[in-house]
Parts: sequence; C-alpha cells; structure tokens
Amino acid sequence: MIGASIQEALTLNALIGIGGGVFMGYVIGVIPGLSRSVAIAIAIPLTFYMSPLIAISFLIGLSKGTAAGSAVSAILLNAPGEASSAATALDGYPLAKSGKPKTALQVGLVASVAGDIMATIILIFVAIPFARVALMFGPYEMAAILAFALVFIAGLSGGNIFKGLAAGGLGIILGTIGLDPQTGLPRLTFGYTQLMDGMPLIAVAIGTLALSEMFIQSEKLRYERETMAVKLEHRADDHITVPIMRRIMPTILRGTGIGTFVGALPGLGPSVGSWMSYGVAQKVSRTPEKFGKGEPQGIAASESADNAVIPAALIPLFGLGIPGNVSAALLVGAFAIHGITVGPLLLRDEPELLYSIFAGMIVASIFMLILGWFGLMIFAQITRVPPHVVIPIVIFFCLGGILLQGYGTFGLVILMGFALLGYLMKKYDYSFVTFLVAFIITPMLELNLRQSIILSRGEWSILLDRPIAVFFILCTLAALVILAQRTLQGSRQIETAPGE
Repeated sequence: MIGASIQEALTLNALIGIGGGVFMGYVIGVIPGLSRSVAIAIAIPLTFYMSPLIAISFLIGLSKGTAAGSAVSAILLNAPGEASSAATALDGYPLAKSGKPKTALQVGLVASVAGDIMATIILIFVAIPFARVALMFGPYEMAAILAFALVFIAGLSGGNIFKGLAAGGLGIILGTIGLDPQTGLPRLTFGYTQLMDGMPLIAVAIGTLALSEMFIQSEKLRYERETMAVKLEHRADDHITVPIMRRIMPTILRGTGIGTFVGALPGLGPSVGSWMSYGVAQKVSRTPEKFGKGEPQGIAASESADNAVIPAALIPLFGLGIPGNVSAALLVGAFAIHGITVGPLLLRDEPELLYSIFAGMIVASIFMLILGWFGLMIFAQITRVPPHVVIPIVIFFCLGGILLQGYGTFGLVILMGFALLGYLMKKYDYSFVTFLVAFIITPMLELNLRQSIILSRGEWSILLDRPIAVFFILCTLAALVILAQRTLQGSRQIETAPGE
C-alpha cells in the first residue's frame, strides 16, 4: 500500500500539481503583505476540479512555497512577506546590504528546506500512531479535547483571552447555521435556502483572510515609503560556503525541533516558532553580539523554525481533526470540498490517500529546493511589483473564486460581509484565527457533545470512568483561569505604566 501511494504521488499530474503549488507559493510569498493563509484561501477554489491527492498536495506545496518565498522580501526589502519572517529580516537585510544578498537568500533557502523536510518526516512517524490512539477515543474524550483546543487557541492566538473567547463565540454561532443534524430543522437561516447547508466556508475564509487583508493593504498605500530594495549584483564571493554550512547546521537542527514543537501545539503559529528559535540561537551563540548585524545563524534559526511549523501543524489535524493554525484550518475546507473527513478517520477510511499526501509533501520539499536554488534571482525581481498592481489582482481572484464555486450573488454578499468583519477584527485586535478555527470545528464539537449527552443520559457521574475526558476538562478550566489572570495583569500594567 505504501509503495502504491508513493507511485501515485509521483505521477505526472501529481508532480505538476505539487510543482505548480510551490511555484505559485514562491511568487505570492515574495510580495509583502500576502501571507500563506491568504494564498491558500485564494487557491482553494482552484482545487475544485482536482483529485483529492493533487488538491491537498497543491495547497500544502503552496503553503511551503509561500513560507520560503516570504524570506526573499524580508532579506531584500526589510519588508517580510508575513509576520513569521520578521525575525529573518533582522540578520537577512543587514547581510544583503553588506554586499551578500545571494548568500543571505541561499542560507534562508537551505534552512527552509531542511526544516521542512525534517518536520515532515517527524509528522509521518508521529501522526499515524497518534491517529491510531485517537480512534479509540469516544465522544466524551473528543468533546473535551475540542473544548480545550478552542480555549487554548483563544488565549494564545490573540493574547487577550476575553477577545479570543468573543471571537471564538462568534465562530461557534456562525458554525451552527444550517439544518440541525439531529432534528433536521433549520437554524438561524432566516428563511434563506442558501444557508440550509451552513455558512459557505470558502466565502468565510476568503473574506476574513484574503479580502480583508487587501482592504488593510489599500489603507497602507496612503503612507508610501521609499523603497529600500537591495541591488542584486553578480559577485564571486556572494554564495553559501562549506564553513557557513557547518556553522548553521546545528542552528537548523535546533530550529527544526523548536518549530515542530510549536507547530504541534494548536494556536501558537509560525511567528512564535521563528522568534523563539531566533532567541534561543542568540542565547546559545558564542558571539551573540553579531546577531542583528548580518549573522547567517539568525537567518537559519528563523527560517528553519518557520518552515517546520507547517508540517508539524498537521499532526493534530491528522491525529484529532483539530487544525493547529489558520493554514491547517483552511485545509479542512479543502478536504470537505472533496467529501473527505479529516482526522483519525482518515487513517481508517483513506489510508492510501494519507500516505500519498505524505509522499507529496516530501516531493514538495524537493521542488522547493530546486525552484528556490535555480530561480532565486528571478523570484527576487518580483519584489519590485508595486502594491497598487498586486491588490486589484488579488481582489479579482477573491471575487472570481466565489463565483467559480457557484454561490452567485448571495456568495458575493457573504464574502463582502466577512471581509468587513475580518477588517474590523484585525483593526481592533480580535483573533480571526480563533474565529476561523471555532467556525470550522463547531460541527464536530456539537456532534460529539450531543452524543455524549445522549449516551450519558445527563448523568455527570459517567465521566468518572473517562479519565482522559476529565483530564482535558480540568485542563480547560485551568487554562481559562490562568489565561484570564494573565490578561487582567497585562491590562493593569498598561493602565499603571503612564503614571510611573
């Protein structure tokens, strides 16, 4: 079965899909302001006519390519393609300004690919045993785990637990729209037959992530800054060397471990991984004073952790059906389009597809290295594309993607509504990550919660025979108390700061 899965991932159509995803990711990644979640949200409608393997491999390749490409703008423009590449700019930009932009780009590429491949291998060896254990969980355990994940993400994604819970609560309310799974009665549809199947996930994702981001980028155009682009020249000494490779390899291994750990915990995200890895690398370095002045180890630390988070975030997704970050949450929508239930049931019902996806991820990493190494200077030219050209193109793809899904005018209205909601959430620092994850996992949470109530007949004492469920319930309550205290202490410090 494994051999057949690998062969399926190596077919011509699969290779074209994976390679196309990595290439598109590179192009989008080098444009400042376009993150991997925006790229995936725009690209999901393109996968409608693809096979499940090609569609998922295409989106994962897109995510990987975007993560690697965002380092290009961070190094050459000091303007990271997304927040997780901000740590890369600390040393990448000074190294490029010192006359070695190609060296900085190659160090970032090697660290990205190495971190990605090693984290993918860890995913393969961890996700399958994890899924096998999860198959033994009943509705009590799944409901408790999902509730804990939601609170955990709410507290860590935005920092303010109350804003996080508010965003999560809104996601839960919108996630219950449609026909009641038990009685078949419509809920919150207000007479619109288009909402009988629930709020369209594609419209919610594209509006909240991509279109709202374009509104914010358009607003920033009023504050034009002069370009800080590094001039690319061909120099004989501007390339990665063996001594540099020896210096950065321990950093890459350490960064991969940190990124994998962070990615496997729902809600932390790639920014936490890259900054944590950068801070650890600086602390353990014999020459910490060189960091921030063009130190290759700083680039390697950030990029290895940033790219390791992507495969690691799929561990809770494939194991429990819980998305670890926004990109993983969007993959749930892609699976749903093709009629596949993500989570531990994927191992039982579609084992060949799961192994083929793993093989496709390794192929995507190889494509990332080849395209990045030989097309590095070409991709670097994309940084010169002005924002006023990029923004209308992205908006066109957002609107076109909804129409391709067949939602029509109603879909466009929903899209614009969620674009406005996403804009306001980002402006007022409400966690759109928590909102989107809550919206996606609500049907699963509701189903397991209802099954638990029916099976227990309302008797709480049955939980005494379910230690795993009790453990996660206690963890949820503890997380609520700890995160609430942290938020209140932080607000008090802000209030007392001006008077000190």
